[in-house]
Amino acid sequence: MLHPRQFQVNEAWIAFQLNDVPIHTESDGDFNCMALMDAASCFILTSALVPTNEAEPSKTEARRLLKKGHAHKQEMPKTLFIPSGQPANNLALEAECQNITVVRVPEDQLALFIGEAREAFNERFGGGRVQ
Repeated sequence: MLHPRQFQVNEAWIAFQLNDVPIHTESDGDFNCMALMDAASCFILTSALVPTNEAEPSKTEARRLLKKGHAHKQEMPKTLFIPSGQPANNLALEAECQNITVVRVPEDQLALFIGEAREAFNERFGGGRVQ
């Protein structure tokens, strides 16, 4: 199992979906929230709302996620972990273009990193309506 102590800050990032249930909005429909987290600090670098009718972030959104993550330390990580069941091919391709090694891992390997963030997010937004 992976652990934050295995990493230095900004050495590896994790891309994952924060929500369990789509976020409903009155005017724009339903969304999932994709987040980028630093593996060492478990700090969420950035996030993006992805319409549920799209399987994953677009190429443009993937590029924007990585750019906003880069803004924190002015460098890209060496590795990007993505849960193996998470649709994120555009993000993986964009990361590889930035010379980031993409590693697909079973989601349970990332539970220690992402569990608390998901819990807090779902307590706040878990399936409720957002104006």
